[in-house]
Amino acid sequence: MSKIVLQIHDSDNVLVAIRDLKKGEKVTFDDLEIEIFEFVPAKHKFAIKHIRPGDYVYMYGVIVGKATMFIPKGGRIKIENTEHATAEVDLNRSDFNWEKPDIRKYTDIKFQGYERANGKVGTRNFWLIVPLVFCENRNVDHIEAILSEKLGYSNPTTSTYDIDQLIVAYRSGATSEEILNKSIYTPIDSHQKNQIFSNVDGIRFLKHEGGCGGTREDADLLCQLLARYIEHPNVAGATVMSLGCQNAQISLLKSHLESSGSADNKPVYFLEQQGSSSEISFIEDAVKYTFVGLMEANQHHRKPFGLEHLNIGLECGGSDGFSGISANPTLGHLSDMIVALGGTAILAEFPELNGVEQQLINRCRDITLARKFSALMEEYKIKAESVGSSFKHNPSPGNIKDGLITDAMKSAGAARKGGTSPIEGVLDYGEATVRNGLHLLRTPGNDVESTTGLAGAGANIILFTTGLGTPTGNPITPVIKISSHNELAKRMSDIIDFNAGPIINGNICIESMASELLDLVIEVASGKKETHSIRLGQNDFIPWKRGVSL
Repeated sequence: MSKIVLQIHDSDNVLVAIRDLKKGEKVTFDDLEIEIFEFVPAKHKFAIKHIRPGDYVYMYGVIVGKATMFIPKGGRIKIENTEHATAEVDLNRSDFNWEKPDIRKYTDIKFQGYERANGKVGTRNFWLIVPLVFCENRNVDHIEAILSEKLGYSNPTTSTYDIDQLIVAYRSGATSEEILNKSIYTPIDSHQKNQIFSNVDGIRFLKHEGGCGGTREDADLLCQLLARYIEHPNVAGATVMSLGCQNAQISLLKSHLESSGSADNKPVYFLEQQGSSSEISFIEDAVKYTFVGLMEANQHHRKPFGLEHLNIGLECGGSDGFSGISANPTLGHLSDMIVALGGTAILAEFPELNGVEQQLINRCRDITLARKFSALMEEYKIKAESVGSSFKHNPSPGNIKDGLITDAMKSAGAARKGGTSPIEGVLDYGEATVRNGLHLLRTPGNDVESTTGLAGAGANIILFTTGLGTPTGNPITPVIKISSHNELAKRMSDIIDFNAGPIINGNICIESMASELLDLVIEVASGKKETHSIRLGQNDFIPWKRGVSL
C-alpha cells in the first residue's frame, strides 16, 4: 500500500504529506492517529502534536523553524505560523565515524574518458572561446556563426516552429483566437552531425557581462574562474579574446593559469583587438588559431579509467517538498559511493546549508577546515544582512508553494545531496579541488552562478535535482537532471534525465536508486549518452560577482 505520510527523522515533530490531505481526514502514523485540522497539500508538513508559539519545528532531526502562533495537532506548517530559525553553531566538533556504502559492484567498473597531462580525466573534449570582457561578445558571436555549422557543432535540431503558418493565417484574416489555437510545432528527423573533428565534442563560447567596470575584485575573480575553466579536464585548449583596455587583463588571466600550472601543456592562444590592424584581421586570426587548436585537440582519444577519476558536482534548483526525500538523498548516497571509490564530490550553495552547519562542521577532516567553512558562511551572512537581506529570504515563491517555507527547511533537505562522508576540503568560489573526497564550495543558491562555480571547481559531471523543473546546463560539464517526483518526470520528459520519484511511494530504496543513477553517470561520462541540457544547448555561464545573491 502506498504511503500517505512520511516522517524523515524520528525526532521530527512534523510529518510530510505524500498526497493532498483533506480537512477532517484521519491518518495513522505508528500508533498515533491524527485528524487533519486543515487542508494539507502534498509535499507540505503538518504537526503531529500541538506546537506552541516560540516552540521549534524539527525536520531531518534539526531545527527548521519556530512557531509564531499556536499550531494544533494536524495543523499545517506554513509561513503564516512559522518563521525561519536555526540551532546555534559550535566549532567544538563531536566525534564522527563514517560507515562506507557497499561499492563492490563498481570497484572494477571503468568509464571512457580523456586523460590530460596533469593526470586529470575529462568526460568531454571541448575547445573554449573565452572573451575577457563583454565588449568582445559580438566578436565571439561572429566566430560562433563562422565555425559551428561548418565544423558540425550546431545544436542538433529535432523540431521546428513554423511561423509561416501564422503569417498565412494572419493574411487570411484569422482571429486572435484562431492564431492561438493553431499548432506550429513540427517534429523533424534529427540528422547526424557531420563533425570535421570527430574527437572534439564541441566548441564552447563563454560569453559574459564582466571584465570591466565593477570592482577590481570582480575582474580578478572572473580571471580566476576563467583560468579554472581553461584548466578543466573537459577542456583541450582555448582561444582567449581581449579588447586591451579592460580590468580583466591577459596578464591577470595568465597569472591565475601559472599559479596552478595545470594548463601548461594545453594550447592557449591570446589575441588582443586593440593591437590588431582591423576587426576583420582580429576575427580572422581567432578563427585560424582556433582551427589549429582543434586539430591538436582532435588527437585526444577516450580511454578506460576507474571511477576514482570522477568529480561530481552536487546541485539543486527549483526544489520542492519532495526534493529532500527522494532526489537529494539519492545524490547523497551516490556521493558517498564515489568518495568510497576514491573519487571526488562537491556540495555547493552556502545559503542552502544554513541550519545544518553543525552537522557539516562535525564531518570536517580537521579544525582548520571547520573554521574556514564557518568563516565563509559568516562572511556571506554578514554581507546579506548589510543590504537588508538574510538567508531567511532564500526560499523562492515556487519553493514556498511546494512546501519549503523556511531557508532552514530547504537547507536541511538540500544538504542531503552531500551524503555522510568526511569533508576533505572547503573551497571559495573560483577555487578548485586538489584532493579526492567530499568538498564544500561557497556559491550562491542561484542555479547558474552555482553550476558555473561547480564546473570551475573541477566537476566533470554535475548532478542537478529539481522538483519544479529547470533547463539549466553548463558549457563544459554535462548536467544530469534528476526529478524528485513522477509527475514532473512525465510532464517535463524533454528536460529530465532521471526520475527519483519512485522513492516517494516506497517502490524503491534510496540505495538502489543511487545505483541506477550511477549507471547513468557512467554512460554520460563515457560519452555514450547525452544529457537533455546538452541536447537543448543549455550552455549557461554566469560568474558570481560577489554581490548578495541568494
